[in-house]
Amino acid sequence: MSEMKKEIAKEKPNLKYQRDKDREMVKGVFRFFEVPGGSMSFVYKAYKQDQVERYDMVDGQQYTVPLGVAKHLNKNGWYPEYAFVPGDSEMRTGMASQVFGQNQMMRVQHKVRRFAFQSLEFLDIDEFTPNRTLSQVEVVNPML
Repeated sequence: MSEMKKEIAKEKPNLKYQRDKDREMVKGVFRFFEVPGGSMSFVYKAYKQDQVERYDMVDGQQYTVPLGVAKHLNKNGWYPEYAFVPGDSEMRTGMASQVFGQNQMMRVQHKVRRFAFQSLEFLDIDEFTPNRTLSQVEVVNPML
């Protein structure tokens, strides 16, 4: 029984550290893709100890916000677009097979971004995906 408690304690994230990290202020530009030049208001509360805070942002304006709010804007600002994809007809029964057809299934085709927060100073290593490619650009002057 004590081994299980030790494993649970190991897997539990350090919430105090994460909360402190999410409260660090970062600077960036708010982008509102859905309504260019428009404004958006939202409320945010990530942790039990936090107060609910209201944010009013305008597209293209520069803001200093907590890192947690910037992450929230980048992770949760999308809606799904669905499309039919070929599927296994045995999986579909009843009304669904009559509506969608025997060999078609509906799934999320891609995510449409509504808004984002473009960083002017931060890069979270945890969110840096290895699929991104970095390249070096050199300017060569042919006159020399």
